[in-house]
Amino acid sequence: MSSFLAYLGGNPLLVCFLLVVIFLIAFFLGHETGVIRAKMGEKSRIRAEREDAVKKSRAVIGGQVGEQLAPFLPDFPCNAGDVRFVGKPVDFVGFVGASEGKAIKEVLLIEVKTGKATLSEREEQIKKAVEAGRVRYVEYRVPRR
Repeated sequence: MSSFLAYLGGNPLLVCFLLVVIFLIAFFLGHETGVIRAKMGEKSRIRAEREDAVKKSRAVIGGQVGEQLAPFLPDFPCNAGDVRFVGKPVDFVGFVGASEGKAIKEVLLIEVKTGKATLSEREEQIKKAVEAGRVRYVEYRVPRR
């Protein structure tokens, strides 16, 4: 160190100044490196989130198309002409026998699912209400004035 101090003219203030400058340069370079790495990580995260959003969007659209086509697919529980699209909280209400002009044999609440989709909490509640027989037909008359 004494030879370095002698090289700088023996001025300890100059040595301190140079050490501070070196520290500031190292700090700045480290900070900029961190910023660049963070931006690269953010770009990667954004790309992954976009890919995930597109994947989910495709699944939703595929499910909606599946819902609309379901009455025309094999093994659908009733004739396509017997169903009416509701959408929420169930997809269809089926009136078995209606399209053939026959007596209604059965009323079906039909929920269409694709892939690994499961019933929502509300759909599960409806299913349990029907299975428990908590279903009734209500006639409502609009009051006259």
